[in-house]
Amino acid sequence: MSIAPPSDRLDAILARHDIVTATLNAATDADTIVSLSRELSELEDVVAAIRAYRAMEENLAGLEAMLEDSDPEMRALAGEELPRAKEELEKAAQNLRLMLLPKDEADEKSAILEIRAGTGGDEAALFAGDLLRMYTRYADLKGWKVEIVSESEGTAGGYKEVVAEVKGRGVFARLKFESGVHRVQRVPDTETQGRIHTSAATVAVLPEAEDVDITINEADLKIDTMRAQGAGGQHVNKTESAIRITHIPTGTVVFVQDERSQHKNRARALALLKARLYDAERTAKDAARAADRKSQVGSGDRSERIRTYNFPQGRVTDHRINLTLYKLQEVLDGSALDEIVDALITEHQAAQLAAQDEAA
Repeated sequence: MSIAPPSDRLDAILARHDIVTATLNAATDADTIVSLSRELSELEDVVAAIRAYRAMEENLAGLEAMLEDSDPEMRALAGEELPRAKEELEKAAQNLRLMLLPKDEADEKSAILEIRAGTGGDEAALFAGDLLRMYTRYADLKGWKVEIVSESEGTAGGYKEVVAEVKGRGVFARLKFESGVHRVQRVPDTETQGRIHTSAATVAVLPEAEDVDITINEADLKIDTMRAQGAGGQHVNKTESAIRITHIPTGTVVFVQDERSQHKNRARALALLKARLYDAERTAKDAARAADRKSQVGSGDRSERIRTYNFPQGRVTDHRINLTLYKLQEVLDGSALDEIVDALITEHQAAQLAAQDEAA
């Protein structure tokens, strides 16, 4: 039986909804209207769920009262309806508990996706390219937009390193558990003996930081301009459009050369720097909050092996939740990635609920 959220907490949410609604109706200041509209939008679903839950509570109480009725037909009707009413109330209570779990403030944000080839040489770079295509196709299915920020191509294709912006609502919530080491097992095209090679690529997903999330002092930045390197023809050799920014207090360095415009590269480099600094700040806070407790879906540590893509067997295994899907191509096409993402989110929520019950 699910433990229902405390009634006083539900009352407080309903009261806050009334206050926000009334204040918004009387507001004239643009910033206040935007802020309250956002809060109201977040409250609407929870309030609807609370009202539905309480209606089910009343229905159950009515059925239980009918069991004491002098009319045998009424008692029989109540007896038939009672199991279904209890089941519906149980589901509603569980749904409310999930909705009231602490929210990750970054969940609704866009994200910076970083993919780096690891062990395995050319095959690792090719695999990094496969991962970028997987996430790009997944983003297309979600209606998100992907833009390359910087890239370093592999000698035989793929990428030694690629950084992309994935823009859309709720991107970070869906992709945040992708951080870690992804391993591939397959026979490379250049392998004449048919031997299976194992290589790896590292994925990092960072929430895109806004100005309100992180403030950077210009005096803390060392900005260098230089000629872009790699493909690009005459333009690359003549224009110093590439930007490298060093954040002196932390030693964080970002390099962007994708755009021909130095101004655009500078803006993208600053956005990437903010995302990395914001991620470092969040990671430090998370570590402090959970120093002795590790999430069941992993810590998000970039060095943690999280998933294996086995081509000979056509399977994908996520090691954190012991989930294996024999849908390798569908996962790489992005169409089956939700099955893994949903399972990871469910496991994470289960861990949060268990932690709440322990603390209660």
